[in-house]
Amino acid sequence: MHGNRTRQDALYAEAGAVHAPAIARLARSVEANSDQARDLEQEIHLALWRSFASYDGRCALATWVYRVAHNVAASHVARGARQARLVALDDAQLFAGDDPEAEIGHARTIERLHALIRRLQPPDREVILLYLEGLEANAIAEVTGLAAGTVAVKVHRIKALLARRFQSGEAA
Repeated sequence: MHGNRTRQDALYAEAGAVHAPAIARLARSVEANSDQARDLEQEIHLALWRSFASYDGRCALATWVYRVAHNVAASHVARGARQARLVALDDAQLFAGDDPEAEIGHARTIERLHALIRRLQPPDREVILLYLEGLEANAIAEVTGLAAGTVAVKVHRIKALLARRFQSGEAA
């Protein structure tokens, strides 16, 4: 038992070191309230630690982490957290500068995009959020259970849909 706990702790430590920022972004992307987003982030971390008791290595560690994180987030959304607010996916340093008006305009543009993403069906939202995290179609397929070709088509269609809606001025 102690050996399993040590392995579980080691796997969690490795996963947390690499994926904690993505987990935080995911939590903030589905929960508008900052306190509840922190709670969701902790819930994801706890579920991730617990899940490593049964991790058998048949999939990549990153795939496992994203699968657990997205499952917990989806459960959170299903429990009624429908007022999700995505945070900027861009590096925060993009907002640092000497032109506050431009920064506000950029922040409004990003928020409009996030409002459009929030309106997507949960499976499509999951695919585009994983894509925005930098995962490739094969990795997204492992996390979501979709075929890689299906993921590639979905990403293309979602991007086109978001572009059309954004250009038409559609928002939340």
